[in-house]
Amino acid sequence: MRRLIWAALLLAAIVVPLGAYVRLSHAGLGCPDWPGCYGRISPAHAETSIRQAQALMPDGPVSLGKAWREMLHRYLAGTLALLIVLIAWRAWRERCQRLPASLLLAVVAGQAMLGMLTVTLLLRPAVVTAHLLGGMATLQMLAWMAFSPRLAAVRAPAALRRLAAMLASALMLQLLLGGWVSSNYAALACQGFPACNGQSWPPLRFDQAFHVFRELGAAPDGSLLDFASLVTIHWLHRLGALLVSLLLLALSAQGWRERALRPHIACLGAAWALQIGLGIANVHWQLPLPLAVAHNAGAALLLMTSLLLLSRLRAAAEQGGRAPAWLPAMGRMERPGEGR
Repeated sequence: MRRLIWAALLLAAIVVPLGAYVRLSHAGLGCPDWPGCYGRISPAHAETSIRQAQALMPDGPVSLGKAWREMLHRYLAGTLALLIVLIAWRAWRERCQRLPASLLLAVVAGQAMLGMLTVTLLLRPAVVTAHLLGGMATLQMLAWMAFSPRLAAVRAPAALRRLAAMLASALMLQLLLGGWVSSNYAALACQGFPACNGQSWPPLRFDQAFHVFRELGAAPDGSLLDFASLVTIHWLHRLGALLVSLLLLALSAQGWRERALRPHIACLGAAWALQIGLGIANVHWQLPLPLAVAHNAGAALLLMTSLLLLSRLRAAAEQGGRAPAWLPAMGRMERPGEGR
C-alpha cells in the first residue's frame, strides 16, 4: 500500500506540471480527439493525418511535436489512474484508508471526463480550469496519504489553527484564480510589477472576466473578450497573492513560537518565497515556458505544505479529546502483514 501511494505521488508530481507544459506550449489540441490521436493509439500511427492537418493550417494547434506532447501526458495520466485503482482496491481489501482512497478514485474518474471535455470543447476556460484543479486535488490527496502518517501532531493554540485553515482556503482560492489566468491566457495582461501597465490600480471589468459559460477568447455574447477583462483576471490573481502573503506572514509569526513546528514553518516560507519570485520573474521576462511550468509546480508545493501543516494542527486538536476515526486506519497501514 505504501509503495503504491508513493509511486502514484511521484507520478502525479510529473503529470501535473507536464499538463501545464502541454497547455502553455499550445499543445492541448495536438490531438483533437480523445482518447486516441486521430483515432489511432499514438501520433506515429496517425502521422499522415497530422501532417495533412498541419499543411492546411501551418500555424494551427496541430503538429507532430504537439501531438506527442499531448499523448505523452495522456499515457502518464492513464498510468496514474491505474495506480489509483490499485490503491483503492488494496484499501478496501485491507480495510485501510478506504475513504480517502475512494475519494481519490472518484476525483480521477472526474479527471478523465474533464480531459475528454477539454479537447472536445476546444479548451473552454471553465473546463481547463476544472481539469487543472482536479489534477492538483489528486496530487494533494496522494501527498496527504503519503506524508500525514509520518508527521507528528502538534498541540497549538486555536488562533494558530484558524490561521492555518484560512491560509489553506486562501491558497485554494488563489489556485483557482491562477488556473483562470492560465486558461484565459491572461498572464501577460499586466506588464510590470508591482504596477500593472504603469498604473497602481488599473481599470477593471468584472462582467465578462469571470463569466463561466463562454468559449476561449470570447465574451458571453460571442464577441472577442476585451483587454480590460484580461487585466481584471490577472489583477485579481495578484490581489490573491497579497492576501496569501499576509496570512502566511501572520501564521509564521505565531507558529514560530511552537518549536516543533519551526522546520515546517521554514519549509512553508521557502515555498512561498520561491512562488512569489517565480510569479514576478514570469511577468518580468514575459512568461518563459520553463518559469511558467515551475510556477505551476510551485503552487502545488506551497498548497501541499500548507495542507500538511493544517493536518498536523487539526490532528493535535482532535487528540486533545477523542482520537479521530481515521487514526486507527492510518496506524494499520504502518503494520506489515495487516489484512493478509
